[in-house]
Amino acid sequence: MGRWEPNAQARLRQAAMDLYAERGFDQTTVAEIAEKAGLTERTFFRHFGDKREVLFGGSERLQEMLVASVTAADPGTDPAVTVAAAFEHAAEDYFPPVGYSRQRQQVIDANPGLQERELAKLDGLAAAMAAALRERETPDLPAALIAETGVAAFKVAFVRWVTDPADAPLLGHVRSAFAALGDVWSFAPGRI
Repeated sequence: MGRWEPNAQARLRQAAMDLYAERGFDQTTVAEIAEKAGLTERTFFRHFGDKREVLFGGSERLQEMLVASVTAADPGTDPAVTVAAAFEHAAEDYFPPVGYSRQRQQVIDANPGLQERELAKLDGLAAAMAAALRERETPDLPAALIAETGVAAFKVAFVRWVTDPADAPLLGHVRSAFAALGDVWSFAPGRI
């Protein structure tokens, strides 16, 4: 093998996903991933800290993108609209094709430890977005509620996307989830 292998990260990611689907996450080793990709373990560790990062690497970029979107919104924009727009932007510019995302989600759904990590990442997104809203002078309680609700709406949209047999775009699912959220909360005060 040469010192430099084109598309090494993509090859490692796909090899890992194939092995996770075939054998299960816990039964797959880094050595097997590297071998299937035609690369070395050393190359694997140049691209990923561990085999979980194949699934979760890049989540910092998603968080940065969402926070930047919230921060850049016009000052007079409603905080809930700001959060919805941030998720719409991410739906257009961040996520890989639905086939890969579907395969990734199946691996996560089959492993409780990975599910826990996914929830922790979502919790981190909500905290970061709430902080960005507070910096825009949204009071603490509304900032926290809007960020958490936005993450919940996105989570529902994402699940609908990866289970959609028609493979409709993620953006449409995000818009539908946020629109439905508006309908859910349109009850009259005192009805709870």
